[in-house]
Amino acid sequence: MPFYWNPIYWLFVGPALLLMLYAQWRVRTAYNKWGRVPNRTGLPGAKVAERLLIENGLSGIRIQGIGGQLTDNYDPRSKTLNLSQGTATQSSVAAMAIVAHEVGHAQQDATGSLLLRLRSGLVPAVNIGSQLGPILFLVGFFLQFTPLMWLGIAFFSMAFVFALVTLPVEIDASSRAMKMLRASGLVTGETERRGVRAVLTAAALTYVAALLMALSQLLYYVTLASGSRRRR
Repeated sequence: MPFYWNPIYWLFVGPALLLMLYAQWRVRTAYNKWGRVPNRTGLPGAKVAERLLIENGLSGIRIQGIGGQLTDNYDPRSKTLNLSQGTATQSSVAAMAIVAHEVGHAQQDATGSLLLRLRSGLVPAVNIGSQLGPILFLVGFFLQFTPLMWLGIAFFSMAFVFALVTLPVEIDASSRAMKMLRASGLVTGETERRGVRAVLTAAALTYVAALLMALSQLLYYVTLASGSRRRR
């Protein structure tokens, strides 16, 4: 059967795909709900970022805008906190949670987090492996050349390693975010705590889904390669 039309592929990938769709729905739902709830301080996301950076002694970090929605990120190479317009300008609980999470990454960087450094170092290899791996595997699959299939698996496995490293990095950033928000007095009431927790938990679920997706695809490739070797 064609490579991706094999029913076995969906037996491997289907559950992870459903989890990913559910995680994306959770993120949108949490963002839409808590994006309409004003935070107690009335500070927009950009001001929350400035306050958290100052109170946690994180100097030399630039805040700038970035296009799109929920595209917020921290770039350890340029020491830049990139905030989408909605996050930077809204005075909502959701914006506060997102900003604090990214400041959590800045704090990881400042304290020399080994996992954050490892993840950053893996990016070039992952970019190459995620594109070249499936191509090599597909060519080897149709030529029934098993060594080429295993080479493709080796390249693609970088995506799984990246997802495996990313999950604890993101969970730790969210944990730091909650601690910083409480210590700074930006979050005090139970409603705000529940909202921040809901946004951060939904975001964390997307990384769990990404890890399971990478693992299920990797196992599918391994299964096909093993079956090809037995037929030879």
